[in-house]
Amino acid sequence: MNVVSRFLHYVSFDTQSDESSDSVPSAEKEKALGSALAEELRRLGLQDAHMDEWGCVYAHLPASPGLEYLPALGLIAHMDTSPDAPGDHVVPHIVNYTGGDLPLGAEGYITIDAASLSPYVGQELIVTDGKTLLGADDKAGIAEIVCAVAYLLEHPEISHGPLCIAFTPDEEIGRGTEHFDLKKFGASAAYTVDGGALGELEYENFNAANAHVHFTGFNIHPGEAKNKMRNAILLLQDFMSMLPPAETPAHTEGREGFYHVHSIEGTEAAADLHLLIRDHDRAAFERRKDRLVVIVAYLNEKYGDGTVRLAMKDSYYNMREKIEPHMELIERAKAAMAAEGVTPHIVPIRGGTDGAQLSWKGLPCPNLCTGGVNFHSVREFIPTAALETMVRILVRLVSAA
Repeated sequence: MNVVSRFLHYVSFDTQSDESSDSVPSAEKEKALGSALAEELRRLGLQDAHMDEWGCVYAHLPASPGLEYLPALGLIAHMDTSPDAPGDHVVPHIVNYTGGDLPLGAEGYITIDAASLSPYVGQELIVTDGKTLLGADDKAGIAEIVCAVAYLLEHPEISHGPLCIAFTPDEEIGRGTEHFDLKKFGASAAYTVDGGALGELEYENFNAANAHVHFTGFNIHPGEAKNKMRNAILLLQDFMSMLPPAETPAHTEGREGFYHVHSIEGTEAAADLHLLIRDHDRAAFERRKDRLVVIVAYLNEKYGDGTVRLAMKDSYYNMREKIEPHMELIERAKAAMAAEGVTPHIVPIRGGTDGAQLSWKGLPCPNLCTGGVNFHSVREFIPTAALETMVRILVRLVSAA
């Protein structure tokens, strides 16, 4: 089975993770793909391919004869897709892109604009019908890893050290490595294959935290409300007015941090605000969290103690300081890309990966591209050539030649 066929098969599984769930994995349906992948890896001939109770899939490919002494290298991708766009009943289409805006689906109400497609004129693209995300994040990574391993098994003349393979659930909600067994995995270093456009190579990411702000109001009939009603929605609006208006995802790029209003719900009596806090610089990240504490203290002084409650939790940290002592991993990836005619482009991740958390747990784990574009969107797409090229890059990456 080639990489395109594998990818199209994998996206038929609905694997959206659920950030409101306390289960592990967060959605039981993620295990359907996990089970299928474990069985596929077993059929290919990998050792001890299995899915554990937490929904993590592990498998190992022994080193070529005489190379058992080499440090074990890992390849990792995640099985879940983002909750930010519909993810069930994905209907992929392969189109030959010739230019201009690209309408999706029979109705054509949703289009991918020509500007984002300009590098791909003349290429074959896999797109959706405009109703769901595609799932290249990260089923493209899975397909590329499985195909690379299958190629190595079919070509024993390509020498390599011990290889460790893993596929995780719940990466999209920041919980992909909570139950990851580093000892079982067995690698001394690894790569996540979870990035964007072909050529991207990443070893720094946001420091990240989630914030939940609860506002307690006092509701009463509007006709009797004067000097009595305290509208929780307006309290929330007061809080929002004290956030820097230009420090949002829509106003920032590169290493610039932001506050992202993720969701709001409420009534006059009670309201809730969910925020994402992101910054590449650790000191600036801590200052962003401190700002929220100051705003909450001010509002409680203004409206009464306990009116506003803040809960914050760090999600992950910038992996850069954990990767910099192991820059040979970056040079190895750059060489593999260049050997396949791909210009490496080192960029900071405006997000996070399993690799960030694993790096902080002691497994250096930079991130490689998949070739996908417009992740977390119904406008997501991936060129078939990118899928095929990434398989060749991964084979070169793990080769001992």
